[in-house]
Formats: sequence, C-alpha cells, structure tokens
Amino acid sequence: MHGIAPLPGYFLSQESARLRSDEGKIMNRNGIHHVTAIAGNARRNVEFYTRTLGLRLVKKTVNFDDPGTYHFYYGDEAGSPGTILTFFPWDHVAPGRLGIGEAQETTFRVPEGSIGYWTQRFVEKGVSHSAPVKRFGETVLAFKDPHGMRLSLVGVPGIENAPAWIGTDVPAEHAIRGFHSVNLLLAEAAPTGAILTDIFGFREIGREGSLVRFKAEGTEIGGIVDIHEAGGFLPARMGGGSVHHIAFRAADDAGQEEMVRKLVENHGIRTTEQKDRNYFRSVYFREPGHVLFEIATDIPGFAADEAPAKLGEALKLPDFLEKRRSQIEAVLPEIA
Repeated sequence: MHGIAPLPGYFLSQESARLRSDEGKIMNRNGIHHVTAIAGNARRNVEFYTRTLGLRLVKKTVNFDDPGTYHFYYGDEAGSPGTILTFFPWDHVAPGRLGIGEAQETTFRVPEGSIGYWTQRFVEKGVSHSAPVKRFGETVLAFKDPHGMRLSLVGVPGIENAPAWIGTDVPAEHAIRGFHSVNLLLAEAAPTGAILTDIFGFREIGREGSLVRFKAEGTEIGGIVDIHEAGGFLPARMGGGSVHHIAFRAADDAGQEEMVRKLVENHGIRTTEQKDRNYFRSVYFREPGHVLFEIATDIPGFAADEAPAKLGEALKLPDFLEKRRSQIEAVLPEIA
C-alpha cells in the first residue's frame, strides 16, 4: 500500500442524505467525507461519543485488516457525508504525539447559541476543555475525548434546522450538526493548499496569525480546512487520540477517477488502488505535508446492509468475513 498504514472498513453516506437545491441539483459534494482516528478502550469510546456528545452510532463493524478490532462510525441520523467521525479502538494503545504532519484538531458545528450549553455540559461530565475563544470571528470551545483526541465545537448561525441525531439527552436545539472543519499542523500551507484548491474545490478565504483558512465552494457541512503553519515541532507520532486520515468527498467513481487523474497529471502524486469499503469506495495518498488523505465516494451508503432505522444496532461484517462471525464475535470486547 505504498507505505500507508493498514486501513480498515470505511463508511459511506446514503443517497437519501444528499443535499439538493430547489432545482434538484446535487449540492454539497465538496468538503470532508469523514475523519478516522485512533482510540483506546472501545466501551469508553462509545459512551463518550453517544452519551456525552450525543452522536449516533451509525455503523458497528470491524477493521477489515484486523477483524479482532472494532471500527465505529458516529454521525447524524443518516450517516451523511460531512458528519462522520470513525474510530479504531485498541486497548493499551500508546498515546500519540502532536507534531508536524497531522490533523491537530477536528471541529463540529453547533447552533450559535449553544456554546454555553456545551460548556456547562462538559463541566458536569468532567470533560477536559478550555475557555471559549474567538477564531475567524466564530466562538470556539476546545476539548479532548477520553483518549486525548483534540476536538472543538464552533457556534454557527442559521443551522438550527440542519440534520442532527435527536436520540439522546442532548436537546435538539443544541445537537451537533456535522463537521465544521479540520485543522492541520504543517510546516507550510502552500503545497497542501494547492491540493485542496485544485483537487477538492477549496479556496483560501482568510488568514489569522499562523492560521490559513480554506473553504470548499458551495459547502457548509465539513467545508473548511484550517492549516496552522508552525516550525520547530517534531513530526507527529501516531497513537491514541491521533487522527489516522481525513477523507474528502467524491460523488461517485467517475468523480473519484477525475481527482486521481488530476493528482497524477498536475501534482505527480499517485494514489493507492481503489478499496471497496462496503459503504463507499476509497483511494488514499500522502499530501505534500504528509497527512494521509482519502477520496471516498458518496455511494452506496450506510443503508447498504442495514435499514436506516436500525443503523448501528448489529455487528455488520463484509462478505469475506461473514464465515468467521462466531470467531470474531468471541474476541471482540463487550461495549453495551
């Protein structure tokens, strides 16, 4: 796999989750598809993301390359592109080290007036967090999950009616509404910025101190990438709390193929062969700043093997692992 770390089963969004304009044109096809990270204990991971953050466990499957390890997907009700955070939980994993060449923060959107609610919720539940700050004119509440992953919430106006998961004790008016952005810690912004603009439809929209902000045209959910230019850091070391990779959206195989062609012709970058992840199809590459990027199709979606109302309830396995189900279930830890 050209030096890329083993990659487990990935998720796709559903056709029904596509956002369309009044004319019926498919919208919001640029931007982040999903973010995949490394966690520690599986039960603690599920409890935090479903009970504390109020996300839906959209899919419960395994690492296709290591079937004794879960692969969890969290998101909105439908598992829409731009809402999904996914984890490989490994007990006893060593903590990651923050450094150059990684995503240093993953940010969710909440309604503009909800930051106070979440600050109080984090206090009550003992979540490690910082005081809210302003960034590009927006209020940002930074916090960490139980295994050290750096996260934040941003208050965004006008998203009160955006899709969310309303199946927990988080009031509907304060629920998370998908990704806002990812923040990459890199030595320089320009080389990675060229990939974001030429391949993924982003453009630079602002600078604030050492941060450079890129936004995907016509995209609100998962439509921002911030690059923090910083020198003097050691390279990142993957471990617990680290982001493994960031996936960007392609509508379908043809869209993905066009992105792959442009990567080769315009930037001299080759991807892996396409991987069928059951819920989407993926290719992977290292961008110039050394972050692992993925291009994931929006099809076929999370409902490919599970009814929308039942998403995340049963352990789903790819066909090639189904014959080993009893063996796999025997070694997976209890999470209920």
